[in-house]
Amino acid sequence: MKRPDNWTIIALLQRTTRYFEEQAIESPRLDAELLLAFALGIARIELYLRHDQPLNPEELHRFRTLVQRRKAREPVAYITGTKAFWDLELAVSPEVLIPRPETECVVEAALAFLERYTGRSERRLLDLGTGSGALALSLAHSCPEDRVVAVDRSLGALAIAQRNCRRNQLQDRVGLLAGNWMDMLQAPHAPFDLIVSNPPYIPSGQIDALQPEIARYEPRMALDGGADGLDCLRAIIRQVPPLLKPGGALMIEIGHDQYRAVQGLAEACHVYRDIACRPDYAGQDRVACMVRT
Repeated sequence: MKRPDNWTIIALLQRTTRYFEEQAIESPRLDAELLLAFALGIARIELYLRHDQPLNPEELHRFRTLVQRRKAREPVAYITGTKAFWDLELAVSPEVLIPRPETECVVEAALAFLERYTGRSERRLLDLGTGSGALALSLAHSCPEDRVVAVDRSLGALAIAQRNCRRNQLQDRVGLLAGNWMDMLQAPHAPFDLIVSNPPYIPSGQIDALQPEIARYEPRMALDGGADGLDCLRAIIRQVPPLLKPGGALMIEIGHDQYRAVQGLAEACHVYRDIACRPDYAGQDRVACMVRT
């Protein structure tokens, strides 16, 4: 970017927005705001309260460094180290998948189920493949009487989830466990009233064609669902029933075109009823829901 003698906040936002548009960045204005607020150590709203404030050379250099990282398609959440999800502010790093708005649909489906569920007052909830802890912490935050267990095979992801537990003061109600989710079948933690998961479900051959922000930066282990994208979905649906109480539910995020296959997997198990799918905010199939008989 060309350097004028005196960059004000509003001028810098306008120029950076145009620059990001030229670079085909998906949300140019929002990204410019988030990065500038982060560089200055202020809230986004303060950018407009201080719109005519000039940046000093150190602030300008810090911001330009962030802009170059974003130009290289590094996700804003990894640059700033945080991502808002549900009612929480979560720490994120390249060790974990960045929580998406559509994953909040899993939380909504889970809360709707728990509202009508007839289980005991202190219910036991399980998050398989917790990553940053987004699902587990959102449920713990929304259901203060319940106990949540979260499992992940990545120690790096669990370290981030632990940070998020402390950040949101939920460490006393969320238990973190290391291991592949199938290891839980032999663990003395069952049965659960509700199990949620956002597992890898992208077909292996499609990952490299995704947006650079995803393909280059997000952990492949959290994306790769095998040749047909169903490896993890298949394993969870088939093997999770021993962890569920009768009448308990499994709610799992899926790809927009995977529900028919997931429905077939669930029906073939002969242990589920009320098999259904909840759409995301764009109207796409997103959350497969089923109840253990």
